[in-house]
Amino acid sequence: MPERIVAAHVPITTVPETVDVVRRAEEHGVRAVWLSSGGYAPESLTVLAVAGAATSTILLGSSVAVTFTRHPLIMAQQSLAISDVAPGRLRLGVGGGHRPTIEGQLGLPFDRPLEHIREYVAVLRQAFGGNVDHEGARFHVYARLARAHSVSIYLAALRATAYGLAGEIAEGAISWVTPPAFLRDVAGPAMRSAAEAAGRPLPRLVGHAYALVTSDTDAAIAAGRERLATTTRLTFYQAMFADAGYPAARDGNVPAELLREVVLVGETSLVTDGIKRFLEAGCDEVVVSVLPGSRADADATLALLGTVGDASTPR
Repeated sequence: MPERIVAAHVPITTVPETVDVVRRAEEHGVRAVWLSSGGYAPESLTVLAVAGAATSTILLGSSVAVTFTRHPLIMAQQSLAISDVAPGRLRLGVGGGHRPTIEGQLGLPFDRPLEHIREYVAVLRQAFGGNVDHEGARFHVYARLARAHSVSIYLAALRATAYGLAGEIAEGAISWVTPPAFLRDVAGPAMRSAAEAAGRPLPRLVGHAYALVTSDTDAAIAAGRERLATTTRLTFYQAMFADAGYPAARDGNVPAELLREVVLVGETSLVTDGIKRFLEAGCDEVVVSVLPGSRADADATLALLGTVGDASTPR
């Protein structure tokens, strides 16, 4: 039976501050951290390399490294650097990003993202083996890396087609602010069906929620609502929320029931129960974004993430 773990998502501020949070997570027994690459903070894979050198056991993940903005060979070289300082600890989460950023801000084409991801992963696989000889529709790559290295690839996923692609080509699928029922009823079956058709082991399903162990619940809920409102303005998230039964979650509107599903705040038992709903929905891993609060609240939340989880939860 696959191991169930609970991880922390660490927002990138400055490199020293972010690495300090990763160290604290490891000290609290948190099994894994994930760093995102949204916005224009220090680059996430670079920060993971620094964090890997500053820690010894915690698993390191990118959630997610954006593919449209970097060549797959460069991504493989960055992964090699992290693997050198943190052998066996990197899970490389990749995703195409969102059209408003890729086209609107960066001026790059955002065309058929799932087809792009499929070929991108094919190049990564060869690069991890040390030698790339790829002639495809989007990439023409011929190169030899300094050495082979082993890295698990996870795909960002919001809708059934993306989970199906993960089932076919990846080691895992990373959801974001996705209700547990959707993960149980749509995401998991789509990934399982595709993996079976491809004759592959079932990839890991990663859930995500915002959380904070705190007595100041009003402030934490407001912070969670603000973050959710941002996602409801993005087309891909609007489509996922509609599929999950929340068509009103768009253009900044956050339904109260959706908020309760993915924003977990309050005393330890309430946050624990919320995380376990994701595990009971079939998630192999739950990534928790720690909401803003006092340092004591943040440490209490990290301590909880270091202890909660149930390896016996049925898949």
